[in-house]
Amino acid sequence: MLKNFVDELRWRGMIHDMTPGTSEQLEKEMTAAYVGIDPTADSLHIGHLVSIMMLKHLQLSGHKPIALVGGATGMIGDPSGKSQERNLLDEESLRHNQECIQKQLARFLDFESDAPNRAELVNNYDWMKDYTFLAFIRDIGKHLTVNYMMSKDSVKKRLQPDSGSGMSFTEFTYQLVQGYDFLRLYQDKNCKIQMGGSDQWGNITTGTELIRRKLGFEENAYALTCPLITKADGGKFGKTEAGNVWLDPAKTSPYAFYQFWLNCSDEDAEKYVKIFTLLDRATVEQLVAEHQQNPHLRLLQKTLAKEVTVMAHSEEDFRLAEEASQILFGKGTTDVLRRLDENTLLSVFEGVPRADIDSGLLEEGVDITEFLVTHTGLLPSKSEARRSLKENSISINKEKTDESSRIGKEHLLQGKYILVQKGKKNYFLVQAV
Repeated sequence: MLKNFVDELRWRGMIHDMTPGTSEQLEKEMTAAYVGIDPTADSLHIGHLVSIMMLKHLQLSGHKPIALVGGATGMIGDPSGKSQERNLLDEESLRHNQECIQKQLARFLDFESDAPNRAELVNNYDWMKDYTFLAFIRDIGKHLTVNYMMSKDSVKKRLQPDSGSGMSFTEFTYQLVQGYDFLRLYQDKNCKIQMGGSDQWGNITTGTELIRRKLGFEENAYALTCPLITKADGGKFGKTEAGNVWLDPAKTSPYAFYQFWLNCSDEDAEKYVKIFTLLDRATVEQLVAEHQQNPHLRLLQKTLAKEVTVMAHSEEDFRLAEEASQILFGKGTTDVLRRLDENTLLSVFEGVPRADIDSGLLEEGVDITEFLVTHTGLLPSKSEARRSLKENSISINKEKTDESSRIGKEHLLQGKYILVQKGKKNYFLVQAV
């Protein structure tokens, strides 16, 4: 049974524009719709999550999601919203990126079941690689006028005198290639809708126009776009000082991923909990009301961070991220510390003072005072070290220690780190080298 996909997106604030007849098509029958994904990296980042959630809701509504990896278009570069051309990739890199992207999409979409609306992944390089230039301009180029192509906002902006570098012919043809993608999926997969961000409206409607002109005006193809996600403070969504927030745990640890959502403003969290979770409307409205009663409890942020981290990673990753986030507030335990992988450990203690110690010294063990002063320089003198130890203010890996202690290789976290804490708030990370 089909659910109302458009209504679901609308209350979540995920519809910017759509062509006439889109909603009626979705109510009439199971419909295939696709989103294009740029394969210029071997991981998706949270900027892709809106498109992924559109596909997720589409599948939950009983329709068929198609994720198109833009292998061919990734070799060209999309001018939409950009002032420069991007780097072009070779086929081997594109294939590697495609494999990585599909594994990540499988966390959100059902590719494996026998359901008629199971998700599919396609790569436009597969149908473009053997298409000759002459055949393309004969079969496709003749259907769209230069006037039509230049009327698109993404093209007009790049052709303005103050835009800088202008636009290459390669980029100008991008909308033709994307339009051909829609035509191929329409013919091969009976895919009738293309979805994307509002900045893609011009490219998407080029596809609907191409289908009409190539196959006949009685053919129906549709476009649906979502708003570009912004932050309340005007900053770019998904960007941090460290760069993109990636879905690949090797690029952005689940802890750092969790922290990104946890640190959202109240205004952003209220918007994001609708867009990036599957919580139903009644639950979201109740959460918002409870949050407004006690905003200091940050219920929206905690719920958002949990839901997205579990969906993108796992329940276990969420639990570990939540426990790790308590370490800096004095609630973490040695057991939690030892369970952190290296990426998470370094994320938690990013920015704390660091010191090195010769790993050979740890084979036989080092007197705690020598460790703190002579070998790491964490404390300025032995007298201060002894005083701190007597006051019971020194912890090694979250365990209190005294003057009789020796530090050895058994203290190493992940085989190379030792966490030293002086008092409640002063942390040091020692690395055995």
